[in-house]
Amino acid sequence: MIVLSTVKLPNQLKEQLESSFKNVTFYHDQKINEANDILPKAEIILTYGEDLRDEHIEAATNLKWIMVASAGIEKLPFEQLEKHKIHVTNAKGVHAIPMAEYCIAMMLQVSRQASTLMENQKQHKWDRRVRMEELYGKTVYILGAGAIGTAIAKLSNAFGMQVLGMNRDGRAVEFFHETYSLKEMLVPMGKSDFIISVLPSTEQTKGLLTYEAFKRMKEDAVFINIGRGDAVIEGDLIQALNEKQIKHAVLDVFEKEPLNEDHPFWDMENVTVTPHLSGITKNYLPRAMKIFEKNLKAYIEGQISSMENIISLEKGY
Repeated sequence: MIVLSTVKLPNQLKEQLESSFKNVTFYHDQKINEANDILPKAEIILTYGEDLRDEHIEAATNLKWIMVASAGIEKLPFEQLEKHKIHVTNAKGVHAIPMAEYCIAMMLQVSRQASTLMENQKQHKWDRRVRMEELYGKTVYILGAGAIGTAIAKLSNAFGMQVLGMNRDGRAVEFFHETYSLKEMLVPMGKSDFIISVLPSTEQTKGLLTYEAFKRMKEDAVFINIGRGDAVIEGDLIQALNEKQIKHAVLDVFEKEPLNEDHPFWDMENVTVTPHLSGITKNYLPRAMKIFEKNLKAYIEGQISSMENIISLEKGY
């Protein structure tokens, strides 16, 4: 069995894989466009999901399974994968801890007016009139009650917040006090102090957050986006912010990245811009490889249905 990996792993993780799966041949640190000799023999491809094209799938005549070492899969060649009936899994959940901590940090930053306090320090200004707010008792509405959303909900509970969530069918999820379906998405907007989007990029979610959604929010609401930038109509968000329909937006993802230097978001006082780093952590690859190892064991044993994070190619997630 041959595994072609275009993911650059630390030596320790390479050695761990080779030690755990002695009957598997690993080709590490490959560039997909330079792996012409390996592709036809590879039964498994380990990738971040951004380098595969139709021609690679066509060339990989022995390919059975692709493991995407990230949560994002929107750049995969879905039609070819469906055509050849390739199994796909991803590393959903590896971002949960750092992204949940990011959300708590940003909610606290806005509530405790961290930017104002830092600016006052620069100016040697002692001003005890800066308004401090608590997270306790506030309502947070999380769009996307999956692994990341659940991690955010768990931490939010620890701060004594009311936690609402949205998923496709409104099913109940642990750590959420109430959940709503996609069709009911707008219902809780008016009673939420924080709205956090963890939405992936799918046909259903692209452009989902329009001016109507922001208009439904409270005037002192804070919107946080850590999912995908294309879930938001940026022009509509800018309009809502300029009209003070909402208080603040914390944005870690955008329609186009990197964010253009002349984009309005940079200079808006009621916007916090961060460069798509909410999920960054030194623990990322070790966590992703734990999922890969578990799935590889299941694959070798023929237990494909028990693999973690199986992707529905038809649905795109």
